[in-house]
Amino acid sequence: MDDREVLQHLLDLESKAATLISDAQAEADRRVSEGEKQNSLLFEETYANEVRILETHYMESIAAVKENYRSQLEAYRESLKAMPQDIDTFSALARKFFLEKET
Repeated sequence: MDDREVLQHLLDLESKAATLISDAQAEADRRVSEGEKQNSLLFEETYANEVRILETHYMESIAAVKENYRSQLEAYRESLKAMPQDIDTFSALARKFFLEKET
């Protein structure tokens, strides 16, 4: 083999190596891009699931607070109904307070 053939062979090897490097870089970029895409989809799915769980918990908490308020209000109303009413004494006291002057 003469020098020209050796040089041509080295140039061919360099060209093949450059092609291999270029192909490897393209494959690495494709894999990274695909990984980012999959991770993004997984994040969005997980995030949406967490939001649904928190929203459900929030709505259940709101319903529980409303029910507690309703039951306390109903108990208060019942306690008011159960209190004895002395209308005559109340009316006399109101007349005395509002109509009679202090001396």
